[in-house]
Amino acid sequence: MNRTKRRARAIAIAQTRDNAKLVVARFLMLATGVTAACIALLAVRGY
Repeated sequence: MNRTKRRARAIAIAQTRDNAKLVVARFLMLATGVTAACIALLAVRGY
């Protein structure tokens, strides 16, 4: 494997790792929003 192919492979792996972190961050933000909405709903209903 020559230098250019190794560099391209390393960049592709780094981008995949960044995408995985972004997906996890988005999921956590969504879960936080859903939790806040449920708490607000319960507070409004008086439970």
